[in-house]
Amino acid sequence: MDAKTIFSTVKNHKPSVLGHEQFRKFAVLLPLIEKNEELHVVFEVRSHQLRRQPGEICFPGGKIDAEDPSAKQAAIRETEEELGVDPGRFTNVFPLDYLISPFGMIVYSFVGYLDVSEEDLIRNPDEVREVFTVPLSFFLENDPRIHYVHFEAQPEQNFPFDLIPGGEDYNWRTRQLEEYFYIYEDKVIWGMTARILSHFVDILKQ
Repeated sequence: MDAKTIFSTVKNHKPSVLGHEQFRKFAVLLPLIEKNEELHVVFEVRSHQLRRQPGEICFPGGKIDAEDPSAKQAAIRETEEELGVDPGRFTNVFPLDYLISPFGMIVYSFVGYLDVSEEDLIRNPDEVREVFTVPLSFFLENDPRIHYVHFEAQPEQNFPFDLIPGGEDYNWRTRQLEEYFYIYEDKVIWGMTARILSHFVDILKQ
């Protein structure tokens, strides 16, 4: 292969996340509604019947299906299904940064306004145990607590140490994962949901 062919091919390549084909892809919506004459953030408490993260607080969202035309449409679809919101009630849906999880997920997050009252939100009991809101001002005025989870490298038993400098004494880097926590009344908002929320607040404060 000659240089002209190589660079002609590379020129047309659109960069993405390396290895993204192996990642599971999800989309979530950070919903805002008007309540008591101020903006509130809408949260869900996941049903205890769910296999993954039962009872945890989250935003509406889920896996991006092959039939979804975009991550944005997936986030809207999931919100419709989980909170019973009519498609015509979504306005100003805009992307936030996407999040790459160390556990093989890419999460595409969006913020959007729902032109509904809290009473209009009809939870899907199969997925949502409870719906509640928190004034956006609470997050603007209170920083999250941050704690850390440490991960250590554990090569598999037949790892070819003889092929790398240092062999079994190779200095593996340990990974430190930040976990964010917001505590509002009796609700603990943490993990990926809190991280997306903190990112949104940072954008507002810039």
